[in-house]
Amino acid sequence: MEHYSVLKQEAILNLNIKPDGIYVDGTLGGAGHAQEILKLLNKGFLYAFDQDDYAIEYAKKRLGESQKYEIIKSNFMFLKQELQNRGVDKIDGLLLDLGLSSFQIDDVERGFTYLKDTSLDMRMDQSQELTAKEILNTYTKEQLAKMFFLYGEEKNSFKIADEIIKNRPLETTMDLVKITDRVNYKDKGHSAKRVFQALRIEVNKELEALEKILEDVVDMLNPDGRIVIITFHSLEDRIVKHFFKSQSMQEQPKGLPVMIKDESKLEVLTKKPQYPSQEELALNSRSKSAKLRVARRKS
Repeated sequence: MEHYSVLKQEAILNLNIKPDGIYVDGTLGGAGHAQEILKLLNKGFLYAFDQDDYAIEYAKKRLGESQKYEIIKSNFMFLKQELQNRGVDKIDGLLLDLGLSSFQIDDVERGFTYLKDTSLDMRMDQSQELTAKEILNTYTKEQLAKMFFLYGEEKNSFKIADEIIKNRPLETTMDLVKITDRVNYKDKGHSAKRVFQALRIEVNKELEALEKILEDVVDMLNPDGRIVIITFHSLEDRIVKHFFKSQSMQEQPKGLPVMIKDESKLEVLTKKPQYPSQEELALNSRSKSAKLRVARRKS
């Protein structure tokens, strides 16, 4: 299965790679970004994180026998702990591409697609126990509705949750799609898109992982180190945008004629997010919703 790395050149350019720097690709996936980073390293090193066994094996073949990288099978939220275990306290850049890998989407058995009748799985880490099926068949109506509303921004969250309770047990993706088709029959797009997004986020604790790594990484960055993040939906983008803003603001009391020392840690380099070019969109329609934001660690 072919893998396409979204905003690859823009991401690498914004990382501002130093040949002897220490870099982290928190979302290895098909290794497209990692491959480009390694090309620019001399005495530097790349730590790459992924939970998906298939992705890791695919990446090993693509990256080859280079001594300049290590793949760590772990969620990127444990980046600080994993790197400290390896004696690394400081890094020069972090890249996160928060989209699903093409082979995760295309592998029907993984349950990420609402276009095929398959298992209700959605686990990025196949060794974890919690699946979409368990969530749908065990959460209360209130828990389901809250999840669909917060993580999917689904306007009919309570109606869908109510129908799920009435139709339990749900066994396959089409069992769920039949419900969203009935409730969201007026939708222009696919009726299940927002519900599947919410389930995937819940199964993999995606927003919790993002918030955790943002909290940890700022103090791990060397001066001029970069954080480059590619998001694919508004919830992720909002978290990144607000975090960058909170870490780059200089607090100064209003009305006082004094200069306050600037203690903000980051400089935001993308006042507005970067988007895929028309050329990239023509090659890969899945990049349509991608947004790239960048921040730099101040001295």
